[in-house]
Amino acid sequence: MKTLEQIVAQHREEWAARSLAQQRLEIENNEAVAKLYGLEDEVPSYVPLERVSLTNNSAFRWPDKTPEERDILFTQSVIVDLVSYAVGCMFGRYSLDAAGLILADQGATLQDYLAKVPSPSFVPDTDNVLPIVDGDWFEDDIVGEFRHFLKVAFGAEHLEENLRFVEQSLDVKILRDYFITRSGKSKFYDDHVKRYKKRPIYWLFSSPRGSFNALIYMHRYTPSTVSTVLNEYLREYEGKLEASLQNTELAVKGSGTTRKHAASVREMERLRKVLVELGQYEHDVLYPLAARQLAIDLDDGVLVNYLRFGKALRNFGLEKDRNKVEGWEWPVNRLEPLGN
Repeated sequence: MKTLEQIVAQHREEWAARSLAQQRLEIENNEAVAKLYGLEDEVPSYVPLERVSLTNNSAFRWPDKTPEERDILFTQSVIVDLVSYAVGCMFGRYSLDAAGLILADQGATLQDYLAKVPSPSFVPDTDNVLPIVDGDWFEDDIVGEFRHFLKVAFGAEHLEENLRFVEQSLDVKILRDYFITRSGKSKFYDDHVKRYKKRPIYWLFSSPRGSFNALIYMHRYTPSTVSTVLNEYLREYEGKLEASLQNTELAVKGSGTTRKHAASVREMERLRKVLVELGQYEHDVLYPLAARQLAIDLDDGVLVNYLRFGKALRNFGLEKDRNKVEGWEWPVNRLEPLGN
């Protein structure tokens, strides 16, 4: 089996050939029209490659870049697309074993997926929740799921090589940095929001500073989903961090060198701040929302449904679009954020 780098290079070459072929067709078309009207000497027929408007024509997408820079940007774009597709497979929206959309109806379940793909090579996440946190704290962590996807899709033989290529293409030291950083930033979610023009189909439950994140698929959402995020992930994460804090406090007491002591103190302070953040997120936002067993209606659209969750979901400027939902018959307070 080819490496991912080889596959992407082949894909890039194929699109370069298609772009050149389209350029020739457009030039020939211009020449034919000019000849028909006797304008060969008056109207230029040449079409620069930068004007050939194919989506994956690198010259059209990045006209001001050098060929080498275009290759880098093309590769990055392909890998971003691959990650997006992989997450779709994790949720059951797509499948490695069947073409097109698999789960795209409101309240779709894993059983619905298995009815369409009885023996999948890559099984979607069971509870429709993919945790995204700083470290390997969960079995169904999104980074671990992506590694498994690479293994299934491109073979175990080149797994580590393919993973390094993905990291290099995304310009991150480790894959987790693309999904989440310690500062709470998520380039993955930024890319997803951009892809769907601020109407994302994957929703990111996120604490105020991004120390806790959990991704869900809107089409598989049920009124119990928030409770799953709360009980199976947020509270479990808090428990694990509290245990880690206790171990760190012991390390502070027993650290022999100044350097180790200082590092342990910093980690202890960081964990305490994170636990305060998560405690407030649970008490003020997620617990009240889980108690409401909130239902959604996909016919209302992403904007309306997303705003119903207030501060539980990551804010990416959607609040500015509130005026677009004015005039609905239901009470305005259904759109108000929960908590302070």
